[in-house]
Amino acid sequence: MIDNNSIEQLKQTIDIVDVIGNYVELKKNGSNFKGLCPFHDEKTPSFIVSPSRQFYKCFGCGAGGDAIKFVMEFEKLSYPEAIEKLASQYNFTLRYTQGERGGGQERRILETVGQWYRANLERNDTAKKYLHDRGVSLASIEKFALGYAPSSEETLQFLQRAMIPFPKAEEVGLLGHDHGRYYARLIDRVIFPIFSPSGMPVGFGGRTLGNHPAKYINSPQTKLFNKSRLLYGYHLAKEQIYRKKRLIVVEGYLDVIMLHQAGFDTAVATLGTALTNDHLPLLKKGEPEVIVAYDGDRAGINAAMKAALLLSAHNFEGGVVLFAEGMDPADMVGGGNADAVEALFAQPIPYARFVIDRIVAGHDIETPRGKEDAFHAVRNYLATLSPFVREKYLPYAALRLKVNTAMLAPESAHGEYRHRTGRPTSSAPGPTVLTLSDVAEESIIKTLLKTPSLTDMVLDTMDSSMFSVHREAFEALIGGHEHEELLRIDLDDTIVTYSEEELKRQLLYFLRRYYRKALDTIKKDDTLPLENKIFFIRKYQDYINRLKRGELVPYESHEKIS
Repeated sequence: MIDNNSIEQLKQTIDIVDVIGNYVELKKNGSNFKGLCPFHDEKTPSFIVSPSRQFYKCFGCGAGGDAIKFVMEFEKLSYPEAIEKLASQYNFTLRYTQGERGGGQERRILETVGQWYRANLERNDTAKKYLHDRGVSLASIEKFALGYAPSSEETLQFLQRAMIPFPKAEEVGLLGHDHGRYYARLIDRVIFPIFSPSGMPVGFGGRTLGNHPAKYINSPQTKLFNKSRLLYGYHLAKEQIYRKKRLIVVEGYLDVIMLHQAGFDTAVATLGTALTNDHLPLLKKGEPEVIVAYDGDRAGINAAMKAALLLSAHNFEGGVVLFAEGMDPADMVGGGNADAVEALFAQPIPYARFVIDRIVAGHDIETPRGKEDAFHAVRNYLATLSPFVREKYLPYAALRLKVNTAMLAPESAHGEYRHRTGRPTSSAPGPTVLTLSDVAEESIIKTLLKTPSLTDMVLDTMDSSMFSVHREAFEALIGGHEHEELLRIDLDDTIVTYSEEELKRQLLYFLRRYYRKALDTIKKDDTLPLENKIFFIRKYQDYINRLKRGELVPYESHEKIS
């Protein structure tokens, strides 16, 4: 752990105006500084930085804190990571309560060996020629800290000279051993150091320069290195990802390097693995559009399909780019086709459309059996999407399958039900204007049927007035009464059941949409007294801002104030 006195000394060393000025354009405003808030969209500056108090405050969204809090929020870092980043920027040496920070000795070993790899590259003409032939500039070699790993014997000799114990080197993935003899894992390879999101070395990747059957290999899993939770180049790309709201996922180290070299500085790569759930927290930071850009061969298409299924199910914005077979981003950029690459990135195929297209392409829909199989596959996929995304792509899916839209929609029978009951779309008092879609209502009800412990989460944030078709069923569920719709929903396998995390995510999505529509209606309502109108505008805008930050706002009655 970092010593508290050391943290206080760091705070006295840094200046908040200097720190925030690296991220936000600040202008002098009396004794303070003012700028546009980086945490929400605004055209009129409401973001104030006080040098005397060493504090920032946004009077638009409410964000505020000291320099460490700002770096945490902007960079999406933990508290220790933000402290270590600031200490590094100010050349400040932190003290740790146990003499070593977590993984400190391991990181120093990786730093030492990484420096040796870089020095080796300068002396190896074959490795330098390989990088030159691939179009990698000297600036990129330095930026990505590329190196060269020689023979196993040379590596072992270096570790001995550097007084790095072999067992410790094995712990960090540099060595393996067989029958009691140690050997270097990386031999005759161009080295690509791999860093944590905060910029700490955690492992290495290597590209063979010989005839080794494994063209690329990575460090094995260690306590610092987990390839399923890391993205190559993320530590260099993250600031631009947060600013540009775009993240490009490619397949290889050189793809990342060449894209950065051509100005596509939000590119990252997985480490020889497909995108998984473990990558999602990193991908979500800064809420960027995520573009999956893979080769157009069979392996690339399959990887893109898996990524599209994963990302669309978790409500990511973005899409898929496939490069012409035999080409990849590194080839295109190296060939001077950066403009063509930008054109592809500017118009990715949306995830849902890509998945639907691939499903349909994988079946012969001109035959009854093929069409039925494709129909069920598409319908099952649509059920994984948020209700609003599903609604958007239903017509497209129906068009591709050559079926009626109503056949695909899980709520296809609801219109008839609404017609039979004559139930109004909303009976909520005051300015309530939006009801959740039938699909969302059913999923929420089914989730509570299956997991009653989540009921409080829903009731804390909404009530039955937000339901339209299934309002009576929801009230019956909450009241513990029987209702025919509850039985139908419980038995319908096409209705999605949410986990706790998914339920919270859907509520955030639904409620944000709800209050946006409510806000628009209030602004257009000329029958409300001005005092009431101002009250609701402020209230709903506050709700929206809090929901954007991932906070489930408590439900309150929306009756007009008398």
